[in-house]
Amino acid sequence: MAESTTEVIAGGAVLAVAIGFLIYAAQGTGFARTGGSYDLRASFQSAEGISVGTDVRLAGVKVGTVSKLDLNPQTFYADAVFSIRNGVDLPTDSAALVSSEGLLGGNFIELRPGGLPDNLAAGDEIEDTQGSVSLVGLLMKFVGKSASDAMSGDAGATE
Repeated sequence: MAESTTEVIAGGAVLAVAIGFLIYAAQGTGFARTGGSYDLRASFQSAEGISVGTDVRLAGVKVGTVSKLDLNPQTFYADAVFSIRNGVDLPTDSAALVSSEGLLGGNFIELRPGGLPDNLAAGDEIEDTQGSVSLVGLLMKFVGKSASDAMSGDAGATE
């Protein structure tokens, strides 16, 4: 009888820890939302590295996630819809940028608040956007410029 009581207590403790872990994991991924949220839209020339579920951050703090990402056939831009948690009010002149966590890190959408007194409402579009920057493209420009300078003999010249 004492063995079965001990087993029930140990099983209950394991179950409680598992439920606690699942709740913690759900909150960390944004799956379990506390409070409400509202949607904002933005169009990016390049949304490379962004997908549904990507973080939306303000001052490095996660304030939302990308909920929809589609190609606009008229503009050929990537139209993104992201959910921002209630209580985060952004001015109408705010900007949205596709940023990288580092050289090898993933991408996220960074929000930069503006200074106007009016705030964006649910469903509004952020007009000021900047798409992702291709690291390979930047390196190719640098290497290409260095190679052309070396070929023309201007490698040591100063401007």
